[in-house]
Amino acid sequence: MSLSAATLKYGQRTLWKDLNLQVAPGEFLAVLGANGSGKTSFLKILLGLSPLSSGQLTINGAPAKRGNRGIGYIPQQKNFAPDTPLRARDVVGLGVDGDKWGFRLRGKSYHQRVDELLAQVGATSYGKIPVGMLSGGEQQRLRVAQALAANPQVLLCDEPLLSLDLNHQKAVSALVGQQAKQHGTAVVFVTHEINPILEHVDRVLYLAGGRFTLGTPAEVMTTEVLSKLYGTRVEVLHIDGRLVVVGRPDSVLDGHLPEDEQSHSHDSTHGQEIR
Repeated sequence: MSLSAATLKYGQRTLWKDLNLQVAPGEFLAVLGANGSGKTSFLKILLGLSPLSSGQLTINGAPAKRGNRGIGYIPQQKNFAPDTPLRARDVVGLGVDGDKWGFRLRGKSYHQRVDELLAQVGATSYGKIPVGMLSGGEQQRLRVAQALAANPQVLLCDEPLLSLDLNHQKAVSALVGQQAKQHGTAVVFVTHEINPILEHVDRVLYLAGGRFTLGTPAEVMTTEVLSKLYGTRVEVLHIDGRLVVVGRPDSVLDGHLPEDEQSHSHDSTHGQEIR
């Protein structure tokens, strides 16, 4: 995946400008930032759902487009309705044959692939259970399996850990990290909290106030760098193996600052990389 001189604007507002980024096979990129910083817009562009204002984007050497089977996508956790007429293996199967709904005859290779995916994400034991009866973490494992069904070269993750307990956060993070390291999939993982994925992350793209910074977690997640990025004093603390970003004495959040902490810099610096 490659972005060259990429800029995104909404009206007079610049979310980021002149972003140059290459994500290599097997690399795990975390995208961080407060609400409204452009994380979701970044994913929409990679999915071919929104255009750049300027610059170029290629995925697997071709322009981004909707429905690219070379891209896997894991959405935010949202529980299926209890009466959803699908078993767990049916949800995974939607990723195997590319169909969202509808009946079709499926052969031996289809069922083998579904079994492989269920085993890969540790969901074999509940493959025949109605999906609405599963926990949020179990359902999210199925979404991971569905996203991996086509052996994607790029895996896009849209805050997939939201609403999950700590154990399921770790499990889903490990599945995604394993896909990157063992299968050479390039991972772009949008999140507001870096700690559950920290051991898997190679680089961080941090968006804030129309600007960005890019580097390893050790390079980006520091008091000096985030203070420059936000344009205000920000403390990065290491507590019991976790990173905690402190924006104000009365505002302490793991991994990010709340939206009202964003500093909208002058037009001359909007969208620029901060190092």
